[in-house]
Amino acid sequence: MSSDSAAIECLALEKKLGHKFKDPRILVQALSHRSVGSPNNERLEYLGDSVLGCVIAEFLYHQFPKLPEGDLTKMRAALVRQKTLSILARDLNFPAHLIMGSGEVKSGGYNRDSILSDAFEAVVGALYLDGGMSAVKNVLGKLYKDLLKTIKPAELEDSKTLLQETLQKQELSLPVYQVIAQSGKAHSLTFTVSCKVPGIESVFIATGNSRKKAEKSAAALAVEALNK
Repeated sequence: MSSDSAAIECLALEKKLGHKFKDPRILVQALSHRSVGSPNNERLEYLGDSVLGCVIAEFLYHQFPKLPEGDLTKMRAALVRQKTLSILARDLNFPAHLIMGSGEVKSGGYNRDSILSDAFEAVVGALYLDGGMSAVKNVLGKLYKDLLKTIKPAELEDSKTLLQETLQKQELSLPVYQVIAQSGKAHSLTFTVSCKVPGIESVFIATGNSRKKAEKSAAALAVEALNK
């Protein structure tokens, strides 16, 4: 899509977001993939990623006053992961609004989860610059209303899955798990497992009464550290 037609399409997107941009150009930039050259949405994506995480963390903090940090961290990770953001982006009809180079258009980039989720974060960054944190909370409060109503800690995907998605989002290598100790009798073994992410100095260690449980606990520690 050309930038001129995108500016017209942005009017429709503003209505869906419920925010009238003082400077519509920043919304156009948020929807501009790097394949169009510069300016594009990469810097806005960087900003929006942090703002999104902060706002969702606050929403969860107030909605679940008795939940411990670990559960809140898992819930936040589920709400800001690529899959969730791409679904929200499609609900807002982002594929029709994205500005992309011809190569990306031909390859179907406008419907790729990674590109849609990046654009969603970039739009959050644009909202923050245009209207401040109040504008972001207002828009995200509406977009996440149903998700926040239905999300439950017990129904979240396991921490190993969340760690893998977190690493992929940050373009880091997949984790390596290793049993470093085993104790107890055959019917009541305790496993100590390490979780090492290539390129990161920290090693995350946890125990459990099965290897699988120990790996999940170690992965949860890694997710918490990476999100911080």
